Amino acid sequence: MVQDLAIYTVVHQPRRLKLPAQPIPRGASIEDITHCLFDERMNERYFRKVARYSYYPAGQMFLDLAKQGLRLSIGFSLSFIRQAAAWDADLLSLFRELVAQESVELIGVEPYHSFLFLLDMPAFIKQMHDMVDELEQIFGKRPVVTDTTEMCMSATLYNALDTAGFRGALMDGRPWVMDWRECTHLYHYGDDGPYPLPIKGQGKRPKPRKEEGRADAPHLLTRHLNLSDDVGYRFSNRGWSGYPLYANTYADWVANTWGDLALLGWDFETFGEHHRRDSGIFDFMHALPDELALRGVNCYTASELIERHKGNSYHLPLPIYPTTWAGSGGMEFFMGNSAQQHIFQLMSHVYSMAKLTENPALIDLAIWLTQSDNLHLIQWYGRSGSEAEVSAYFTPQEWWELGAGGVIHEQQQVYHNALRAMEPYLPTRIARRAPPTRKRSKKIGDGNNERELVLSRAIR
Repeated sequence: MVQDLAIYTVVHQPRRLKLPAQPIPRGASIEDITHCLFDERMNERYFRKVARYSYYPAGQMFLDLAKQGLRLSIGFSLSFIRQAAAWDADLLSLFRELVAQESVELIGVEPYHSFLFLLDMPAFIKQMHDMVDELEQIFGKRPVVTDTTEMCMSATLYNALDTAGFRGALMDGRPWVMDWRECTHLYHYGDDGPYPLPIKGQGKRPKPRKEEGRADAPHLLTRHLNLSDDVGYRFSNRGWSGYPLYANTYADWVANTWGDLALLGWDFETFGEHHRRDSGIFDFMHALPDELALRGVNCYTASELIERHKGNSYHLPLPIYPTTWAGSGGMEFFMGNSAQQHIFQLMSHVYSMAKLTENPALIDLAIWLTQSDNLHLIQWYGRSGSEAEVSAYFTPQEWWELGAGGVIHEQQQVYHNALRAMEPYLPTRIARRAPPTRKRSKKIGDGNNERELVLSRAIR
């Protein structure tokens, strides 16, 4: 039965698009382009709302629990960090104090919560390197375990994370990926055994980084879907057979789960936003550590769990198409309807255009536009059911004034506008707009300029 447990939570806020799409003046500066694409007023409004109901009370709750000895793993998207730095320095200080606790591990999250890994894997690896460096500067701790975007994982993603130097990664324990395996064991995908014939490597060895020197391929901690969703989704559902859920009951469920270990993974907004304070979620969390301890269940950070069980790690075949913790666990949650597919194609076109400009600021802007949220927020299009309801819940209320069709049309127009606005920055266009360089004629004598020009023409 499970005696080792890791609790993980992730903090993220999207950078929402400005709808209806705002026209971008011809030849606009990159700063003006950015202003036309993103609705920072809306972003600040939603940020402050969630900060009030979730970030502050839940941040203080986890800080209190950490000081009492709870071992916790927490991740932050840089999308959230940038907003906190701009709009609420006190909140960022609270999270710094939380991460500074010895019992808290910082998990590396894909910085913009983007799908860059579907478009440009080498650029994704660089983004992950930069993310680790930036989080270390902000929090004073260097992540060695990662959560990518929406807990996505695939064979190619795993190899990219291995290349990036991570010791471990988190993924969702979906039945279609796990097959007959339980999510309550430690896994790996890398195959480092000998081959019948030696494999001769070609190309340059990447420059060593702080994360290198690992003896093993990255280990995989697979989130326990049911136990996680009992709290993340069902906790305040009065129609659920397990309602109301008390800490002692939940601790029994964890302790009676078969396996070596368990990973619980939740959105940070679970506490106070998805489940409001009057649901009892905060009281539940305050009581949970003691209830777990009474049943012999010990909490560890993600990397501690990997270290404890790496001697019993099992090979897990990973799919080519990424799994995710969103929806039913496949990428169809983000690309399952025609509107999402259209937006993803536009993401690709805008990113390609930015790469052609060779302008780092425009490339960064294009990566912002690949945020997974821009596909998540329109998952409801042409669909019904619980997943569509969740997607519609996260769609900004202001957008609904446009109507369903209007939301889709205006979101597509944002990408069209971005694409056109980047064209003037293409090096070939810049070169053609540059004023022609006039060759200065050789000075012949001391006459006036007009006479010298006539003589120079005669000589030619």
